[in-house]
Amino acid sequence: MLLKYFFDEKLAHASYLIGCQQTGEAAIIDPMRDIEPYINFCKREGLKIVGAMETHIHADFVSGSRELSNRLKSKIFISDEGDENWKYQNLYSLDFKLLKDGDSFSIGNLIIDVMHTPGHTPESISFLLTDKGVNDGIPIGVFTGDFVFVGDIGRPDLIEKIAGGTGTSELAAKQMFDSIKRFKKLPDFLQVWPAHGSGSACGRAPGALPSSTVGYEKRFNWAMQIEDEQQFITALLEGQPEVPFYFKKMKSLNKIGPTLVKDLPELKSITSNFELEQLIKSNAQIIDTRDTVAFSEGHIKGTINIPFNKSFPNWVGWLIDYSRPVYVLLEEEDLGDVLIALRSVGIDNVIGYGYVNTLVKKTSNLETYKNITPLEIEKMILNNEVYILDVRSLSEWAAGHIGGAQHIMLGVLPKRLEEIRTDKPILVQCASGIRSAIGASILQANGIKNVINLLGGFSRWKKETNKLVNSR
Repeated sequence: MLLKYFFDEKLAHASYLIGCQQTGEAAIIDPMRDIEPYINFCKREGLKIVGAMETHIHADFVSGSRELSNRLKSKIFISDEGDENWKYQNLYSLDFKLLKDGDSFSIGNLIIDVMHTPGHTPESISFLLTDKGVNDGIPIGVFTGDFVFVGDIGRPDLIEKIAGGTGTSELAAKQMFDSIKRFKKLPDFLQVWPAHGSGSACGRAPGALPSSTVGYEKRFNWAMQIEDEQQFITALLEGQPEVPFYFKKMKSLNKIGPTLVKDLPELKSITSNFELEQLIKSNAQIIDTRDTVAFSEGHIKGTINIPFNKSFPNWVGWLIDYSRPVYVLLEEEDLGDVLIALRSVGIDNVIGYGYVNTLVKKTSNLETYKNITPLEIEKMILNNEVYILDVRSLSEWAAGHIGGAQHIMLGVLPKRLEEIRTDKPILVQCASGIRSAIGASILQANGIKNVINLLGGFSRWKKETNKLVNSR
């Protein structure tokens, strides 16, 4: 048997390839939309991908199961659990198998047994893996999807928060309690292979380790320590992070089936500033992917700055309007990777691109904003000469914030611009200065020009000033 781990750090998403080396067959568990890494690996190993397995309808990325099926004629193994609202659609052109609790199927000499593990979502299933050629039918491990993470479990509130299922969070938490009881009956030696690691919004705080064991999770995972059902439900629902707007879109795309990558629009190249200005006037969205310092020192008016780093898919998913055309300004060598990242969260309406340094050099009237340290701005804050806009998460805000600040989490900022007063300079602030820089670009792109970014954010403010820090 062969097991290969793939991790997309921009989505904190883990997928897996299992291969039977005796028969040369392989399958992918929870595949990402960019299927080239799987294909390239199998070419090197002499394997043929015959299947794609999904633990549930994902909300945080576009699944690659249909890409694999279309390209390689592989079979899709998907859940048939849950009610009619949680059934996959548009499967008529695909080779697929619907799975229920207790079902079993094979990939070569590898046996996969299905466990229904609802709680994160109603249709969630886990896959127990057995290599029948070496261990007399004893399972090796379990692919848990978004059910059990390292040190955490899947959140139960997505249905209520993105799908409008009023009052469903507590029911889902109860289902999770029952699923955890079943999980704890598995042998301690089983490996646990989750679909996410640290940084995913599908749980409160998934661990950074790539795998675990049932025994380790039973001993150290907080959720495994609570025996009282109501106490478990209360603890699970408390303190869950904000749900990115794009999660609703991802659920829909993965349910009905996304457009195949080969059928997406061919990209246009933007070579002139006049063309770029016309696009901005036409309400197109222009993303400048440079780092925040370069953007602050000179950028084209009307563009927003979302740096191309590991948080890029998350923030484009939060901030980009999926119904409007998107253009990206980037370094030439980043084009392929930027497109993969955008498409991984379903932003398929990417019409064109431009090489940012060339276009910026051609622009005579660039826009800028100031980056300022806490000590440099402290006096203005004490004299009430600036407004402070805190764009951190709600939990960060509640743990402590600068006195007099207004809180609008970055992801919802474009929808709440009317709440911002503009009769004084606006000091935008986060924890470190990165999210606030994105926020500053959003304000300027929407006509609020007098903005300042706090370097080092709240962390540096506390360290250097130790003043005007409130908590609640």
